[in-house]
Amino acid sequence: MYTRTYSIMSSFSKEDLKHRLAGAHVNIHDLDFEVMEKDGSLRIIPHAEQIDAIKSLPITFVEFDEKGDKTNVKMTSRMRKLDVGAPMLVIILCVLMLLASAGLFIAHERFFGWVLLAGTVATFIAHRVNLKKNYFDCVKKVQDYVQSKAI
Repeated sequence: MYTRTYSIMSSFSKEDLKHRLAGAHVNIHDLDFEVMEKDGSLRIIPHAEQIDAIKSLPITFVEFDEKGDKTNVKMTSRMRKLDVGAPMLVIILCVLMLLASAGLFIAHERFFGWVLLAGTVATFIAHRVNLKKNYFDCVKKVQDYVQSKAI
């Protein structure tokens, strides 16, 4: 649900792109992201040891596919396994609140049904805004960094 894939074409070779990216560090939201090579592809991993706040951070996998004189650079960003729990709990909470709201509407308790529905919508919007501000912004900035090195 939180995985994003992005592809670009580069005029550089696969080895040249690896050389340009591997071992680099990029600073996003005062966090250090390191580009590491593993199993023929690159991984961009956050170093989150220094943060105190709870944040959902991406791990980005960068794969290269040479096609003639061009190289397709495919970036797949996934939420760290450590961070998946809290956003999934919020989604489960919203689904349960939505079901309870539907139950209240069926039981002809329309006022409480509307209140619970409004709470569900507010919770989901707050969750999305928080993810957009932190997680998806990190994903976008990592993609922009790789694109700046690949073009």
